[in-house]
Amino acid sequence: MTAPATDPQTPSREQDGVRLELDGDLAVVTLCQPARRNAQSPAMWRALAAFGRELPGNVRVVLLRAEGLSFSAGLDRAMFSPEGIPGEPSFLQLAAAEDKELDATIAGYQEAFTWWRRPDLVTLAAVQGHAVGAGFQLALGCDLRVVAEDVQFSMKETSLGLVPDLGGTKPLTDLVGYARALEICATGRWVGADEATSIGLANLAVPAAELDAAARDLAAALLAAPRNAVIETKALLQGAAARSYDEQRSAERAAQARRLRDLAGLGD
Repeated sequence: MTAPATDPQTPSREQDGVRLELDGDLAVVTLCQPARRNAQSPAMWRALAAFGRELPGNVRVVLLRAEGLSFSAGLDRAMFSPEGIPGEPSFLQLAAAEDKELDATIAGYQEAFTWWRRPDLVTLAAVQGHAVGAGFQLALGCDLRVVAEDVQFSMKETSLGLVPDLGGTKPLTDLVGYARALEICATGRWVGADEATSIGLANLAVPAAELDAAARDLAAALLAAPRNAVIETKALLQGAAARSYDEQRSAERAAQARRLRDLAGLGD
C-alpha cells in the first residue's frame, strides 16, 4: 500500500491538530500535535467532524492514528480554567447556559466522535501510549482498534466530577460488558495492552515500532473484500444485539438475498 497523499481539494486543518490524507479507498486521519500529546479542543472536534462530512464517496476504510508518544492525552486542560480557550465557551459558561443551549453545544462536540460508526465505512484506530478521556472515547468511536504494547487507556472524566459524554459509554459497554465498563469509568484506572486485548477492547497488540505497519496491513485486508458485502456484514453485526435470534436469522436471509441478486446482476 502506498503512503497516503494529501488531497489538494481537502482543506488543511493541521492548525487545529488534525490532518486528513487520502490514498484511493483509504483515508488516514492523523492527530498531529505531538508536543501537546494531541490534547483535544473544540477546534479539533470541528475539524474531525468536517472530515467526516468531506470524505469522498469512494472511501471505504478510515485509519485513525496519532503522531508522537501519546495517542491523545484527552481534553485540553485549558478548558477547565476560568479563562478557557480563547474563542470557545469555558466550562463556567457552559454550566451557566440554558439547557437547550448546553445540550446543543455538547451534541456539536459529539459529532467528531460519531461519524466513525457510519454503516458505509470500516474505521480503525491505531493507538499508542496514553489514550485518556476524550482520547479513549475517540478510539472507542472506531469499529476496530490495534494498539501498541505501551498503550494505556483511561476514562478520567468521573474522577474530575464529570461523565464521559463524547459517545464512548455505549461502545465501551458493548465491548467489555456493563460491570467492567462501570469499574473502568468509575475508578479511572489504566487499562494496558494485555488487558485490552483479553477483554475485547483491542483487536491486536503489537510492539510500538510495528503499530503503523500492523494497522495498515489490517486496513489492506479490509479493503480486499467486496465493499457491499462488508457493508451488509457490518449492518448485521451492528444490529445483532438488539435482535432476537430469529430476528437476526431473518436479517441474514434478507441481506443474503440482496447480495445474491447483486452478484447475479439482478439488484436494483
